[in-house]
Amino acid sequence: MAVPKHKTSKSKRDMRRSHQNLEAPSLSTCPECGEAKLPHHVCPSCGQYKGKQITEGKED
Repeated sequence: MAVPKHKTSKSKRDMRRSHQNLEAPSLSTCPECGEAKLPHHVCPSCGQYKGKQITEGKED
């Protein structure tokens, strides 16, 4: 079994982990109601996608 010969420094450890950060999802606005929604998804508030009514949407 492989065992490390030297201690990994904090700098090397953190550089390795630099790409593991979380990103917030990108949001776009719905052209029908103006609410925030995920791109290429049905709007959860009005239920439209590309100008067509797909679902009922949530009732307020």
